[in-house]
Amino acid sequence: MIKISKLNKIFIKDGSRIEVLKDLDLEVGKGESLSIVGVSGAGKSTLIHILGTLDRPTSGQVLIGDNNVFEWDAARLAAFRNRMIGFVFQFHHLMPEFSSLENVMMPALISGMTGQKARSRAEQVLKEVGLGDRMTHKPGELSGGEQQRVAVARALVMEPGMILADEPTGNLDTETGKKIEDILLSLNKERGITLIVVTHNPLLSQRMSRSIGLQDGKIRIQ
Repeated sequence: MIKISKLNKIFIKDGSRIEVLKDLDLEVGKGESLSIVGVSGAGKSTLIHILGTLDRPTSGQVLIGDNNVFEWDAARLAAFRNRMIGFVFQFHHLMPEFSSLENVMMPALISGMTGQKARSRAEQVLKEVGLGDRMTHKPGELSGGEQQRVAVARALVMEPGMILADEPTGNLDTETGKKIEDILLSLNKERGITLIVVTHNPLLSQRMSRSIGLQDGKIRIQ
């Protein structure tokens, strides 16, 4: 599903050149589950942002399916991202003034889906993650685990082929984090959704079908 070749990412800060990713080659198969591990600053989040087309590489190629995605303009790239990729971050980034249902509906509405269809799909995925009785609650009325489940539902509403998760359990206690892990892994195994997770959690990493490590911008462990 994903093939990256000779991927480099360089940032310029205060006149200094910072090489974050260096000549990375990586393939991720359709339906695979992959963890990306490494110390802070190793380039994990930068890599997952590039895989999710949220950031562009300095050089190198990123193929998702048969698509060389960074050849596209910003509008086409945004439409592809909305349709094909679901994101779950450590900080859920829910809109506090909106209900759980409204937060989950948002990607569908952005895609141009009718309000009725977006609502129906959002209700369905909220029930799937165990929040059928929390649809009208705003984020401030939910526990941390419930907020993260809303974020998972939002990632699912467009029925993406891939979910990218950056420390999805980093702010949760062990028991609640395990429930989020179970949901993500179930989606991977039962629906064949490709799952890529950045994590410092060795237990989560062990549950994935494959793990790679980043060190100094390069893949060191496989």
